[in-house]
Amino acid sequence: MLVKLKGEIYNCMKDFFCCITHPCHRSGRRAPSQEGIVIALILLSSVSFFLPSCKPENLKQGAVKEYFDIKGYFANNIAQLKKQHHPVTKTVVHNGTAETKTVEIGNWDAELALFTESDINKPAWSGSYTLQDSAGAVIYTAKDANLKTRRIVISKKNDGSVKQISVYNQIDNVLYTTRETLQYFADSAYTIDKYQKVRLLGANIYKITGKF
Repeated sequence: MLVKLKGEIYNCMKDFFCCITHPCHRSGRRAPSQEGIVIALILLSSVSFFLPSCKPENLKQGAVKEYFDIKGYFANNIAQLKKQHHPVTKTVVHNGTAETKTVEIGNWDAELALFTESDINKPAWSGSYTLQDSAGAVIYTAKDANLKTRRIVISKKNDGSVKQISVYNQIDNVLYTTRETLQYFADSAYTIDKYQKVRLLGANIYKITGKF
């Protein structure tokens, strides 16, 4: 089953990277949209859960969270962004080629999914992160180098509220290597820096910036 899954994933990734690395008139495919690139990045990151082991279980509703509630924080921010309908100046850079548009994000859940998926409050990961807590920041660092989310830095304002969240993810497996730096600036912007090297297909570097 795993061999079949790897084959299906490989074919999907091959189609995606062929489309973005060849001009439309040569490949016969339509160039992917900014939204398509974001969704593809999310899918490729999510695949890693199925390769080494089963996906960690979520905490039961009402359970005390050991670490900062990334999932809850972004759920609240996404709800606010959906209500505000702010136009977003969005820039996507792929291997040095940039495109900037002013858009209205139709699906904030998908747009910020990489942040939400970096939540480390899973029962299987209890005790897996060290904590450094100060007046200006809270830092979680993974003890195990096999964990996808290696580091989370939560910077605080003077009143203790969140000023900025930075997440550092890394995946190494038989299919690809991925490094992600995610940054969210409360009420103003977000960035997604991603390096991905897919076996047999080469490396791709992305940067997505949204300002609202």
